[in-house]
Amino acid sequence: MRLTFLGTGTSQGVPVIACGCAVCQSQDKRDRHLRTSALVETDEGKNILIDIGPDFREQMLREKVSHLDSILITHAHRDHVGGLDDIRSFNYVQHCKMEIFCNHEARTAIERDYHYIFAYHEFPGLPEANLHEVSGDEPFEAAGVEVMPVKAMHKDLPILGYRIGKLGYITDANHIEPRELDKLRGVDVLVINALRKTKHFSHFCLEEALEVIKEVKPNRAYITHVSHEMGLYAEVNGELPEGVQIACDGEKVTIQ
Repeated sequence: MRLTFLGTGTSQGVPVIACGCAVCQSQDKRDRHLRTSALVETDEGKNILIDIGPDFREQMLREKVSHLDSILITHAHRDHVGGLDDIRSFNYVQHCKMEIFCNHEARTAIERDYHYIFAYHEFPGLPEANLHEVSGDEPFEAAGVEVMPVKAMHKDLPILGYRIGKLGYITDANHIEPRELDKLRGVDVLVINALRKTKHFSHFCLEEALEVIKEVKPNRAYITHVSHEMGLYAEVNGELPEGVQIACDGEKVTIQ
């Protein structure tokens, strides 16, 4: 199985529009982060997308993705679902609706904000999808692959992380109950969000993310959903514990 980091930045991305800070002005490509999303390629040739933000089109073109089997949504904030309209390209090529999985809160928001996708229409070319609500308590199948949802909180909003085989993926969380962390034990790779070094009201800060990593004990861990406030990659990455690194856009990770 292979994981590709399509985007690793927070809602504004990095660089931030009109910002003159050292990170946003950096010429190091590792300091450039599109909105957070990831592609899981299974050994059976299935492509599963985790989140579909406003940079989806650019990310698909950059990685030359020719087919997409399922989409897992962590939550329905715009930086995680803003690219939904562009599934129409895959609808056209694959001649089928897109299978999308999410929790109740995300389903309610998506059906409201993208109502035209799910309403009956005769106009050709609109996106088409089947939206599946998952409880967060039981595993489910996406593209024939077993997925274990991991419940977390994004301040007051219930969100989902996901475990696929030996991969654990959590973003935009600032609290995970111990019983949910137990679902992640034994992973080879853990991806977890950390917005910045200082504490934040709705996202893990770097110290809090490192505590989760220490608890789960993956073989490798990657920090995603970073903001320009995290600091320069070359400096921050060198301060991290062994086996932990800041994720970079376009980076590919093989998972056993």
